[in-house]
Amino acid sequence: MNLQNIFESISQVDPEFNERISPRRQAIRNMFNLGQKVSLAALPLAVTALFNKAYGQSAPTDVNGVLNYALTLEYLEAEYYTIGSSTGGLIPSGPATEAIATIRDHEVAHVEFLKGVLGSNAVAKPNFDFTAGGAFANVFSDYDTFLALAQAFEDTGVRAYKGQAGILKGNRVVLTAALQIHSVEARHAAHVRSMRRARGGAAANQKPWITGANDSGIGAAVDPVYAGEDNVAQGGVDITTLTGVSGRFTPAIATQSFDEPLTAPAVLDIASLFIQA
Repeated sequence: MNLQNIFESISQVDPEFNERISPRRQAIRNMFNLGQKVSLAALPLAVTALFNKAYGQSAPTDVNGVLNYALTLEYLEAEYYTIGSSTGGLIPSGPATEAIATIRDHEVAHVEFLKGVLGSNAVAKPNFDFTAGGAFANVFSDYDTFLALAQAFEDTGVRAYKGQAGILKGNRVVLTAALQIHSVEARHAAHVRSMRRARGGAAANQKPWITGANDSGIGAAVDPVYAGEDNVAQGGVDITTLTGVSGRFTPAIATQSFDEPLTAPAVLDIASLFIQA
């Protein structure tokens, strides 16, 4: 979900990166040669805070450290679905079990890819607190809470990739890889939302798309995931002033029709809620 943060950090301090990078796996290995250029001062302050919380030590000062940061974020999603899949009685048997297992396998594939690139330099998996300090105390005992938080993770992933597309546009290989992962995250998000809708109850009106600033149904703890999604203006045009087939577009339609990006610091702040010190 978070390779975009790597490319953003490197591109900011090495403008020639996009011209030099080539085949995907070798391209990532080539990043190690840039280690002298990427210093602690060049990394976003949020990276420092996240690593301090995850490892209780200073943030990395080279590309190897940045790649390990990405691995940590992939660990988070893979661990979440792995725990959920293995918790007896949490997920109803049948299509739901298969769906969660498939999403788990996708996230594990991302983890194994990064570990393969890093080799012996790969950082160990940190400890996660998926209750977010108690905000989701029943996350692995209540299926509806589990799905709601899964939705928040997937919606974060979609917005995170979108937020970095502009930086990646200079390199076709990197942008293609990011868009491939982005579309999978979007499929995950839509499917989890449909699973929640099928449950009925509080999620009976859940839609496959985001409406407004928070339609997760699990409270303010995940508000940062949806910050800015109540925007109704695109390219300087207020969508609600335009006329469609049935008249003026409503604010709901305006927000559903356009997804908003998330900045790298915003994504890091969200992830840090679930990483134990």
